[in-house]
Amino acid sequence: MTDTKKTVASVSPSDAGRRRFLKVAGTTAAATVAAGSLPRAFAQKKAINIGFIPLTDCASVVMAEELGYFKKYGVEVNIVKQASWAAVRDNLLSGDIQASHLLYSLPLSVYTGVGGAAGKEIPIAMVIDNNGQAITLANSLSSVAGNDLKKSGAAMNALIAAKKAPTLAVTFPGGTHDIWMRYWLAAMGVPQSKVGIIVVPPPQMVANMKVGNMDGFCVGEPWGGVAVDQNIGFTALTTQQLWKNHPEKVLGLNKEFSQQTDQVKAVMRAVLDASAWLDSLPNRRAAAKVIAQQKYVNASESVIRDRLEGRYALGAGQGTKQYLGDQMMFSRNALVNAPRHGHAIWFMAQYVRFGLLKQAPDYQAVASRLLMTDLYAQVAKEAGLKMPTDDMSPFTVNLDGAKFDPKNPAAYIKANPIPV
Repeated sequence: MTDTKKTVASVSPSDAGRRRFLKVAGTTAAATVAAGSLPRAFAQKKAINIGFIPLTDCASVVMAEELGYFKKYGVEVNIVKQASWAAVRDNLLSGDIQASHLLYSLPLSVYTGVGGAAGKEIPIAMVIDNNGQAITLANSLSSVAGNDLKKSGAAMNALIAAKKAPTLAVTFPGGTHDIWMRYWLAAMGVPQSKVGIIVVPPPQMVANMKVGNMDGFCVGEPWGGVAVDQNIGFTALTTQQLWKNHPEKVLGLNKEFSQQTDQVKAVMRAVLDASAWLDSLPNRRAAAKVIAQQKYVNASESVIRDRLEGRYALGAGQGTKQYLGDQMMFSRNALVNAPRHGHAIWFMAQYVRFGLLKQAPDYQAVASRLLMTDLYAQVAKEAGLKMPTDDMSPFTVNLDGAKFDPKNPAAYIKANPIPV
């Protein structure tokens, strides 16, 4: 069901809009990464095409353009809307786009053959956000409460026993949303083989559930919030409840473009500046107005703003929940942005655990091949940012308390079997 059609529609930022937001940025300089020493001048042969999917967490890429940060670092870019994650994959591999807002685990999925031709490389330059995704269920499934694993698992298994197994949508095979959905099912004690898991592009989630094509979905904001706002579904679980400060989207690169170091570093510096700008609450309100536009996310400004600010109307009589510091985060003093080998290994371990891979890959080799950690370290140093020291440190996923040691994924898989 994955859409592989290549769709690249250019969008041109408003000059007036850029001037307005440059003024805003000037008043919030403390929230923006210090310029430091700018990259040395280089000859840019043509504009860099940077893709995005209509999701709230495309904000750092969009705002880097709207605020003039790309020009600040000497690069000309086109921000280009994509139809699906499969289209992003294909356009990065073909070189139709040089970089993109991208699911963290999509390059891992493609390289290992879960979601593409095995061995194809999409390098990861940096992480661009944590948190901010949600599992949304149709109102008819209100008995399934994501926070209470025992209760929600019993309700889901009762539906399966009654031959009413739900169909659940994710956005890309082996992508982050696919893993969040499967992880939630496993934590509830629900066999993933007993439910339907289909692939639907993010902007089409709400419309498909509205007409009954599926009973739930996992996707990035604002589409979970839109479903609640339109009374089509309710938020069963947010991904920050599943794993606080998990990696979510990255800046993915075309392989050939990844070797154009000066241009890549300039793009990264611009996105780092926009990331820091976005972690200021007043700036988030301004960003919501921009990205809500039709040429970007094309969704309700108020829904985008509320969930960016951590204010979640949950639906189904659950009231409102306020997240503070664990809503969608773009910088956290640059703790968000460093790509970590341990996180990449965790995702690949889930592929093995959930049967998406028949045998374990060479975890460390794949992570080292795809993550541009050395280049990120250079950029961070030039920007005056500290590199985190937890690259391969063990961590705990808070939904089920499972501990993961990146140096021993086989032991983790053995200790955490999934229900069958």
